[in-house]
Amino acid sequence: MTALTLSTAGAATLRADALVVGVAKGPKGAIVAAGAEAVDKAFDGKLAGVLDALGASGAEGEVTKLPAPAGLKVPVVLAVGLGSVPEKDESFDEEVLRRAAGAAARALHGSKKAGFALPLEDASAVTAVAEGALLGAYAFTAYQGGEKKAGNGKDSGPKQPLAEVALLGAKPRDKEHKAAAERAAVVAAEVNVARDLVNTPPNDLTPEAFAAVASAAAKENGVKVQVLDEKALVKGGYGGIMGVGKGSDNPPRLVKLTYTHPKAEKTLAFVGKGITYDSGGISLKPAGHNETMKCDMAGAAAVFASVVAAAKLGLRVNVTGWLALAENMPSGSATKPGDVLRMYSGKTVEVLNTDAEGRLVLGDALTKASEENPDAIVDVATLTGAMVLALGDRTFGIMSNDDAFRTSIHEIAEEVGESSWPMPLPAELRKTMDSPTADIANMGVRMGGGLVAGLFLQEFVGEGITWAHLDIAGPAFHEGAPHGYTPKGGTGSAVRTLVRLAERTATGDLG
Repeated sequence: MTALTLSTAGAATLRADALVVGVAKGPKGAIVAAGAEAVDKAFDGKLAGVLDALGASGAEGEVTKLPAPAGLKVPVVLAVGLGSVPEKDESFDEEVLRRAAGAAARALHGSKKAGFALPLEDASAVTAVAEGALLGAYAFTAYQGGEKKAGNGKDSGPKQPLAEVALLGAKPRDKEHKAAAERAAVVAAEVNVARDLVNTPPNDLTPEAFAAVASAAAKENGVKVQVLDEKALVKGGYGGIMGVGKGSDNPPRLVKLTYTHPKAEKTLAFVGKGITYDSGGISLKPAGHNETMKCDMAGAAAVFASVVAAAKLGLRVNVTGWLALAENMPSGSATKPGDVLRMYSGKTVEVLNTDAEGRLVLGDALTKASEENPDAIVDVATLTGAMVLALGDRTFGIMSNDDAFRTSIHEIAEEVGESSWPMPLPAELRKTMDSPTADIANMGVRMGGGLVAGLFLQEFVGEGITWAHLDIAGPAFHEGAPHGYTPKGGTGSAVRTLVRLAERTATGDLG
């Protein structure tokens, strides 16, 4: 994990590999942003002109490296674009700062230390820049390198992430600034844990292995853990989880993580879909759709990371996490289309498509979570391709049985920089899951498939319990080029939203 410090050094005296400054897009060219005054002075007040000459415009995410002048202790100045100059009396948007810091940190892979002299007007800006830098510095290199180049003995592995981020302009002795930086470090660390899990190859991250990782981290952070193995799942009647997992040589698990605070007045339950690999089962996915299916446990990764973050932050709220873990494989023992499963709730489900498996494991976990009657349940899942078609690959959908709760989650997600959109649960679509054989089928009409999946899950939520469903199928795994603080591969989608929800619940501020 990249180290984070609130530096007392000035931009002119900091010793580091690089110094990051902000540049905005003005009406007549690039404008040097607040925080970079000492750097601009070292350029004799001509930094903006130099950037203009190099073709820098100040557009969001644009990165320009230039040699540092003699007046600085660093060899390189990195200017990162912040977009248009804010209106009078307004500050740069926190997400703009977050993305800019992330782009700069990505560009500094291989460096030991960099100073970030970006605009830091308040504690919220400190949080944004710190989070962005720590998230942008992420790299998954566990399976790369290790060999030595013949003859020279040098490591041939990939460049390592930026080792240290020094925030300039933040005040180490200011309680709000210090708390903002500490929070950012915790949240970024857990987002990166979720990313690591999503990126881990499925031959190494089986349900049993995931449960072991969660158990170890939980115990280290004072979180109680309970793991139900396949024998306990069969005995307990978890027909959904067992129905999905029985086709694999790697048996399923249901993991319960419990963080409690002695003064908590509210309890949240987070439920995560944890399909460690999804082949589609007997309803095998077509060629070209299997390669990224190690990411189908991203919901469980987000839930796990969020519970640990709540514990590390000592939030005054009880948070229970449920990880529904299984591997969906085709074999002679796998569930077949046409089979009927008896869920943990007692409800029977006719399986029309074994590739609609996430809703089956979540159904069991939602029923189990409901037994404890929490104040609210939020499930997180890479559930449907239909949601990606509806909202694209950077936005997750939010469905809920409570409009106010759905609105609150949407506002929270937008606040922390996670793109989301509220989606409906049209009652008329429920009839399309009617089955002549069982209580419900696991498939309905194709059009609006993401909404149909949400309606299916709602069937397993306890009566009177506030519930929301986050379909993160789009943003959970990024296949394109990195951007801002978003890397290629696992993104840690929904972790920041869940943590902020827990914080808001702890303070009684849900709007």
